[in-house]
Amino acid sequence: MIVTTTAMIEGKPVRDYKGIVTGEVIVGANIFRDLFAGIRDIVGGRSGSYEDVLARARKQALEEMEAEAKRVGGNAVIGVDIDYEVLGSNGSMLMVSCSGTAVVV
Repeated sequence: MIVTTTAMIEGKPVRDYKGIVTGEVIVGANIFRDLFAGIRDIVGGRSGSYEDVLARARKQALEEMEAEAKRVGGNAVIGVDIDYEVLGSNGSMLMVSCSGTAVVV
C-alpha cells in the first residue's frame, strides 16, 4: 500500500475516494526509562530509549491507519498527517495519531 503525505501520487490518478482513515497509539513511559532519560538530559545527548518508543508508536499508528484503509476498500492513503501529543497529568503518556484519505489508484 502506498502511504504518502502528498495530495496525489505521481503517475497514479485517484479513481475513487474511500474517506478519512486514522490510526492512534498511546504509550506510557516507565519509571526506569524516565530515570535514564533524566540522566541523559543532565549530561546531554539523545535519549535512545524514548526515540525507540516513539518510532514503534509511529509505526503502529501508520499500520492501524493502513488496515483501516484496506477495510474500506482503499489501496493507498494520501494526505497523511502525523501528530504527537503528551498526555496525562504529569506528561507520562505519549499519543501518536495519523490520518489521511483512503483512495483507490
